[in-house]
Amino acid sequence: MTASATGTHIHPPKIEYFDLDAKSNTDPKGHLRGVEEFRLTRHGLYMSRPVAGHPRLAHFESWFLPAHGLRVTRQSWHPGHEPDYDLYVDIVEITSGGSVWKTVDLYLDLLVRTGRGVTVLDTDELLTAVTAGYVRPDRARWAFETVYRAVDGIAAHGHDAVRWLAACGTVTTWR
Repeated sequence: MTASATGTHIHPPKIEYFDLDAKSNTDPKGHLRGVEEFRLTRHGLYMSRPVAGHPRLAHFESWFLPAHGLRVTRQSWHPGHEPDYDLYVDIVEITSGGSVWKTVDLYLDLLVRTGRGVTVLDTDELLTAVTAGYVRPDRARWAFETVYRAVDGIAAHGHDAVRWLAACGTVTTWR
């Protein structure tokens, strides 16, 4: 990873694998993590797993929603480390083959503060990745269209991502 002239770090898109049969998650750095629960539905894949050894984060659950190009994550924090948002949403390309799902993170993220607002993050990273040749312009366009469709939907539903997804027919349930 290197820094651009603007100071934005340049790195290839982060890739993760989720093996339903092995109940594992291989993170972008190649670390194999155990998964407590996978749940496959017609809308996508739900995953719940602890975060061992992290000073602030204790657990997280994610919904991988291919029709929306989203990974919607709810995190549980150790006491005193709770952030000022409810959901973290990644813009991702999702593929699945057999029992293995793969995500390619296209840099853009949303912080959803339910009932209060939504913030788009990392636009600079995506633009830098396009300039560096890590992301094709057509994939960047798809990522921007995806993030702003999500922002519009979430805002139109009282800044509630779960309510917006339900209105789209996508049911997400959490532990």
